[in-house]
Amino acid sequence: MTDERPYAALLAKGEDRKQRILAVAQRLLTRNGSRGTTLGQIAKEAGVTPAGLLHHFESKDHLLHAVLDARDAYDDASADRQGDILEELKGVAERYRRAPELVGMFAVLQMENIEPEAPLHDRFLGRRRAAVETLAEGIRRGQRDGRYRADVDPVVKAVEIVAFLNGIETSWLLDPSIPLTEVFTEYTESLARQLAPPPEADSGDASS
Repeated sequence: MTDERPYAALLAKGEDRKQRILAVAQRLLTRNGSRGTTLGQIAKEAGVTPAGLLHHFESKDHLLHAVLDARDAYDDASADRQGDILEELKGVAERYRRAPELVGMFAVLQMENIEPEAPLHDRFLGRRRAAVETLAEGIRRGQRDGRYRADVDPVVKAVEIVAFLNGIETSWLLDPSIPLTEVFTEYTESLARQLAPPPEADSGDASS
């Protein structure tokens, strides 16, 4: 009977090498951006040959999408898209702290791809629109359940929340001493007050 263990070990070694390349790419992209980072630099720091890197990632574009896929997978594993948006926001600060290089890499690449002609522009634009729609739908659910006031425009409020997240993310990356948890707590409490339905009118007997 053929012993499959050596083959399994090779697969495991290849996967480990791939993850090491991704980790190095995330670090260098955070520091230098995609324009200042070459595949040769990534290969050298990851301890692989350029050919070895291209075995896993056939081009720089492929590698850039792979590091963004890793960020998306981290977000998907950490968030409940169907949950209460206020509860979800409370956990974002800790998500930032657990993966600062993913957060930094995403912020740098996003700023590099603001222009419509940039190679990753459509991906970032699509992701932002998807985030807005996810938040807007969360607000709509709250409105249907009576937890959120009905006169709030879900899309406008969702755009505001995404803008807050982008802003505090960049501010924290620039200055890690920012009291991230306190800022998120303050914003979430303010948002809860804005979304809370108005108190019911006094139902006592108004007859004379």
